[in-house]
Amino acid sequence: MTSLTKKNAKFIWSPKCEEGFQELKKLLTTAPVLAQPDITKPFDVYCDASGQGLGCVLVQEGRVIAYASRQLRKYEANYPTHDLELAAVVHALKIWRHYLLGNTCHIYTDHKSLKYIFTQPELNMRQRRWLELIKDYDLEIHYHPGKANVVADALSRRAHCNVIEARPTARVICWEMDEIEMPTEQLVELYSLIIEPTIKDLVIAAQKQDPGMAHIREGIDEEKKACFTLDDQGVLWFKDRLVVPKDMGLRKKILNEAHTSMFTIHPGSNKMYQDLKQKFWWTRMKREIAKYVSECDVCKRVKADHLKPGGMLQPLNIPAWKWEDIHMDFVVGLPRTQKGYDSIWVIVDRFTKAAHFIPVKTCYTAATYAGLYISRIVSLHVRHTTLKPVA
Repeated sequence: MTSLTKKNAKFIWSPKCEEGFQELKKLLTTAPVLAQPDITKPFDVYCDASGQGLGCVLVQEGRVIAYASRQLRKYEANYPTHDLELAAVVHALKIWRHYLLGNTCHIYTDHKSLKYIFTQPELNMRQRRWLELIKDYDLEIHYHPGKANVVADALSRRAHCNVIEARPTARVICWEMDEIEMPTEQLVELYSLIIEPTIKDLVIAAQKQDPGMAHIREGIDEEKKACFTLDDQGVLWFKDRLVVPKDMGLRKKILNEAHTSMFTIHPGSNKMYQDLKQKFWWTRMKREIAKYVSECDVCKRVKADHLKPGGMLQPLNIPAWKWEDIHMDFVVGLPRTQKGYDSIWVIVDRFTKAAHFIPVKTCYTAATYAGLYISRIVSLHVRHTTLKPVA
């Protein structure tokens, strides 16, 4: 159908166009959006676990209601496979308790032995504790092959974009293009496409041009740089991490990829540093990442500050005597009187709540206010007073 929209193209509605049009309508009307749950019908839960995390999907009549996943905690990394798969089931039951408790649900897992969890004679303490929680639900556990459990399997695995290992080859792409039947004009446009180098290729090229890298290579030869190594291609590594030279443009490109790309969703400085340090290294790396995140305009406008609110959070001490502690404030923006007064100076005693209202002018200086305070307050109230500003 796209070829019909080209300039000077004859409009011929072929059977292929009709087939494509019907397929397009079907795809547009059956979008994979989340469905509303119906508590009168049973639920299906697909669970899976991996070495990185737990993933589960809540489904009803073939339509997805919710997704859930989380990373493994440090102690959970030592769990055996059986306990990890059972932990995924428990995780789903906990977060969707308001849906599943009291309703019939079917649990699907790719770990076949979980089908017999209710009849196993020997269970450890962790499994017994989880079994008590599982028995609160009306559920059945079914075996679901791992190849068919695609969504839950993807949620349980960490979506870390390994950008430095992706190396598309132009020759392979050209071979695949030769097998495609399309007009000559489109083939010319495809052949003219330029494949951009990966971040790893950019870093390797920058290493060869940076004079500072030569100094590190000399230290490796003299065995002074024990943490640095060179591979067969002459690429410099620091403890299995790629060394990024002092190229601010290249570093900013790496930071942009790790922070603003569609796969990262603006992580914080600590999370971003933990991800980048697995692949890259450069001096003062953590400081540069923290500065980059602090200057991100999207993070400033969207993310909430986890700080205490400003102002005085503790109550003031109770005064021991009248007019010992006072509050002050100004009422401004009033109409000017015949004597030129346009503001009111409010002075309140914290102990008796008695107040003085003194007419003043906005042009008064600090010395003028001090004189008024002595003549209007100190002269009437002999005891020494302390000033407390009003927020």
